[in-house]
Amino acid sequence: MLTRFFHPKSIAVLGASRHPDKLGHTILRNIISSGYQGKIYPVNPKARRILGITCYPDIFKIRGKIDLAVFSVPAPLVLPLIEDAGRKGIRSAIIITAGFKETGLLGAGMERKIQSVVQRYKIRTLGPNCVGMIDTRQRLNATFSSSPRMPPPGKIAFFSQSGALCMAVLDWAIKEGFGLSKLISLGNKIDIDEVALLKYLGQDPETEVILGYLEGITNGPAFMKAAVEAGRHKPVIVVKSGTTEAGARAVSSHTGSLAGREEVYQSAFLQSGVIRAANLQELFDLAKAFYTRTTMTGPKLAIVTNSGGPGILATDAVAKSQVLKLAHFSEQTIKTLKQKLPAGVSVYNPIDVIADAPEERYRVTLNTVLKDKNVDAALVIFTPATKELPARIARMIVKISRLTKKPIFTSFMGGEVINPGIQILEGAGVPNYPLPERAIAALETLFRYQNWRRNEVRRLTPIRSGSGKLPANVKINSSEKIKINRLLQNIWSQKAKQLGDFETMRVLKMYGIKVPSGGVAKTAAEAIKIARRLGYPVAIKITSPDIIHKTDVNGVRLNVSGDRPVREIFNELVSTARLKMPEAEIVGVSVQPMVAGGKEVIIGVSRDPQFGPLIMFGLGGIYVEALKDVAFRIAPVRPDDVESMFREVRAYPVLAGIRGEPSVDFNILKDTILRISQLVIDFPQIMELDINPFKVFEKGKGGVALDARMTVKGEDWV
Repeated sequence: MLTRFFHPKSIAVLGASRHPDKLGHTILRNIISSGYQGKIYPVNPKARRILGITCYPDIFKIRGKIDLAVFSVPAPLVLPLIEDAGRKGIRSAIIITAGFKETGLLGAGMERKIQSVVQRYKIRTLGPNCVGMIDTRQRLNATFSSSPRMPPPGKIAFFSQSGALCMAVLDWAIKEGFGLSKLISLGNKIDIDEVALLKYLGQDPETEVILGYLEGITNGPAFMKAAVEAGRHKPVIVVKSGTTEAGARAVSSHTGSLAGREEVYQSAFLQSGVIRAANLQELFDLAKAFYTRTTMTGPKLAIVTNSGGPGILATDAVAKSQVLKLAHFSEQTIKTLKQKLPAGVSVYNPIDVIADAPEERYRVTLNTVLKDKNVDAALVIFTPATKELPARIARMIVKISRLTKKPIFTSFMGGEVINPGIQILEGAGVPNYPLPERAIAALETLFRYQNWRRNEVRRLTPIRSGSGKLPANVKINSSEKIKINRLLQNIWSQKAKQLGDFETMRVLKMYGIKVPSGGVAKTAAEAIKIARRLGYPVAIKITSPDIIHKTDVNGVRLNVSGDRPVREIFNELVSTARLKMPEAEIVGVSVQPMVAGGKEVIIGVSRDPQFGPLIMFGLGGIYVEALKDVAFRIAPVRPDDVESMFREVRAYPVLAGIRGEPSVDFNILKDTILRISQLVIDFPQIMELDINPFKVFEKGKGGVALDARMTVKGEDWV
C-alpha cells in the first residue's frame, strides 16, 4: 500500500535550491507554504539554510527518519542518490527530474538502472519526469506549481500521465473552488502506476470519486481487476487519449484488422466498470454528478423549466438516451399540478412553469413531481427574469434536495446574473450545468454506473475448465488439451503460422464447437471419395495456410453435384490459387456437405499485447470488413458480456427476428463464444482466430462453424 507515501511524517528535498527560478526552490517553498506539519529536510551541499530551514549536505547527515524523498537534481545524479536513499532506509520517493526514457536510448538506460534500485530497496516511487503530488488532507503540496496556493479540500482524486494537464487541473480547481483530496502526476511510471493508484484510492477514505487521464496502460488485466475493485466502492472516471493510431502489428484475420486500440480500451473500460469521459469538460461534468454520492434508482426523469426552448432541448436529449426516459406522471400528480399551477401551464412532462415563474411556483412543481413514484430524478432548468430570483430559486432547490433521496440536477442558464444561484447550488452539492444536454448526459452516466454496480460487478479471475462457470456440457479434459498442444506445436516454425480451416476445425471440435463433417483432399480422386461419402451436393474450398481470404482467389464453390464436376473444380481451384498466389502452400481442397438456411455471423479473436484476447462478434460473410458491424469484449467473457455484444451490433434486430422471421439460436451463439473464450485463455499461443461464417439456425436448432482459420506462435506452450 501507499499509506506512508501519502502520509509522510518527514520529507527530504534533494536538490533544494536558494535560487527562486530553480525547481528545487519552488518545491521546497510549496511544501512549506502548503502548511505541511511534518519535518522538512532540504538537502544541498552548498547551502546552510534555505527559506529559513537548516540545510544538509547529504541525507546521511540527517539524524531523523525520512519517510519521503523528493528528487529535483540533474538526471545523472538521480541514480547514486536513489541508491543512497535505499541505504538510508527511505521507502517513498518522488522523482521530479526529467531526462530519462522520454529523451531517447541513453535516458531509457538510466531509467532502467534507477528502476532496478527502486525494486531492490522496495522504494515506492512516483515518476521520474513528473510534477509531483498534492494531498489536501495532509496539507502537502510536493509539486513545482508556480502558485503556492492549494486547491480546497474535497473528496475527488485526480491522477494523470500528463504533467502539464496536472498543472492545468490544479489551476482550474483553485479558480473554480473544486475540492480535491489528491492530485498525482504519474510521469514515466517506473513504480507507482495507474494500477497501484486504483488499489490505493479505491480504499482511501478521503476519496469518493477517482478521476484520471491516461495515455497508455501497461498491464491490462491488472488494470481491469483494480478498476473493478475500486469501482465497487466509488466511481472511476477516465479520459483516455491516443487510441486512434493504428497498431504497429501485422494482422492476418478479419478480427485483427477490425480490432484497433480504441476497441480494446472501450471493451476494457466497459467490462471493468470504468466510466469513459470523452474530454476534460465531460470528466468534470461527471465528477460533479458523482460527488454528491446520490443514487438514481430508475431511469425516469422529470423536467421542470421556465423556458420552452431549453425544455425541448432537454427532452430531445432524453429521447436520444439509450437508458433515460421521460417520466409519465400519475393521475394524482397531474391533478395536483392543475390545482396549484396557473391556467396555461403544461402539467405534462416537461413542465413549463412559464418565464415569470416565481420561487413558489417552482417549489410546488418540484415537490409534487418528486413525490410521484413514477419519477426517479428531476432536472430543473432556470433562465432568470430578475437579479434576485436566481439566489432564491437556488436556496429553494437546495432545501428540497436535502429532504429527498431522488437526484436533483440543475441547469441555470444565463450570464453573470445567475452566478449567485450557481454558487449556492454547488456550495450545497447540487450539480449545475450551463446546458441541459450536459446535465442529461451526466444523469445517464450516473444511472449506467449504478446499474453496473448493482448488476454487472464481476470478478476477473480467468475461467478455467471444470470450474462450473462455463456451460455445464463443456468438458475439456487434459488429454484433449495435450492433443491440441501437439497440433499447434507441429505447425509452428519459429514464426507466427497460419492453420488452415481443416486443422482449425479439429481444434474447435475438441472444444465442443460443432463443425461440418468432411475432409481435406490432396487429389481429385480423394475429393470425389469424400464427396460420395458425404452425399451430393457439397461445398469445395481451397485449403492453404497462406490464403487468408478464399474469395480473393475465387477459391470457393458451392452446391457441387457429381464426380466429374468435383474433379474439374478441384483442378480449377488448385491451378487458380497457384496462378494468383504462386508463393502459397496449397494443401488441396476441403470438401464439406452443403448447409442450407440460417444466418451467417463471425466469431473471432485477436490478441492484444496489453489486454490479451479480444473476442469479436458480428454479422459474418464477405462484407464484414466493409460493414464493420461488430462488437468486442476482452476474454474471459461472461454470459452477460456475450448477451450485451449481441445487442450492440446493428444487425441485432435481424438476428432477433423481424417481420415475422424467427429468432436465431442465441443460446448456441453464447455457448460457442464462451467456448472460444475458454480456448484462447487455455492456449495463449493462439494469436488470432476467425470463424467466418458461423451458420446459426433458428431458435433451438443450433449452429455450425463452416469456415475457420487460426494464427499461432510458439511461445508459452501449455
